[in-house]
Amino acid sequence: MTTKKQKAIDKFDPNGVSSEGSIFGLPFDEETASVVIVPVPWEVTVSYAPGTANGPQAILDASSQVDLFQDDITDAWTMGIHMLPIPENVYSNNTKYRILAGNYIDWLERGSPKEERERFGAVPALIDKACQSMNDWVYETAKDQLNQGKLVALVGGDHSTPLGHIKALSERYSSFGILQIDAHADLRDQYEGFNYSHASISHNFLNIPQVEKLVQVGVRDYCEEESDRIDGDDRITTFFDHHIKEQLYEGVTWRTICDQVIASLPREIYITIDIDGLDPKLCPHTGTPVPGGFDLNQLLYLMKLIVKSGRKIIGFDLVEVAPGEDDSEWDGNVGARLLYRMSNLMGVSHGKLWWK
Repeated sequence: MTTKKQKAIDKFDPNGVSSEGSIFGLPFDEETASVVIVPVPWEVTVSYAPGTANGPQAILDASSQVDLFQDDITDAWTMGIHMLPIPENVYSNNTKYRILAGNYIDWLERGSPKEERERFGAVPALIDKACQSMNDWVYETAKDQLNQGKLVALVGGDHSTPLGHIKALSERYSSFGILQIDAHADLRDQYEGFNYSHASISHNFLNIPQVEKLVQVGVRDYCEEESDRIDGDDRITTFFDHHIKEQLYEGVTWRTICDQVIASLPREIYITIDIDGLDPKLCPHTGTPVPGGFDLNQLLYLMKLIVKSGRKIIGFDLVEVAPGEDDSEWDGNVGARLLYRMSNLMGVSHGKLWWK
């Protein structure tokens, strides 16, 4: 008996013109896809340049230009990838609370004038409540998809968005690690008064008991508080960008460095990718770009080696992708290609796809 998924595969031409509207132009829906992507258009606590709330739409729009063939994975597209509809209520709440948070941040940057303290004093609690509602929605959405047997990925939005996803996974896995690709450590207890700040996501990850290890790669912009946390917490291993570059300049191969990273990871891992971990030429409109970082193929080589090592990617996210004010698709283009490859690698790690 031919299944609904097989019928969709049989009717689809992976070499033809991609249709818009579905992620990568693929013919799969929530029922037939093995990987379900949760879009989270949220950037309420962003502290520099806005735009990441439009990341899911930018990636969706650019994804129709991604060719589906993978020369090392057999029939990669047939696994099925589907992006859920971008939630209008989350986006509208983001717009409302982003204005409130932005005015509060402006007040802080003006030195917190006493005469306006009554006006702004209650803002952090209001923002935390709004962020908690977003986290709860992500948790329930991810949990529902996991209960249906789906592999789940998340697309932000800023880096505060995946906390609910990891909480849902923590109910299925008793112990796992997190691999963080990022220009920033994101280990502040709170930032600008917000407990759920994008700059506190790794701190919040580590409050989940099932997270046994946090491995950070590419960090190059961090404060003294975060440096002390890295030095004082044996759950954290950080591969700083300048140390990586020094090794490369001195003749150490990227393969050797990748092996060092992989050796620090447990068998089951969640991967969180802030696009600003890449060289800013690949993500010029991201919220907080920092000079340095990785080439896309350099990062994907690491990811391939992780899967080849036998480690299982239990979930992943891609955050901080932002289109330019001129609606440039470059950031979305890079993000879409990274999203497709990561989805396929997660599929291989679960035996839903196979190496050639």
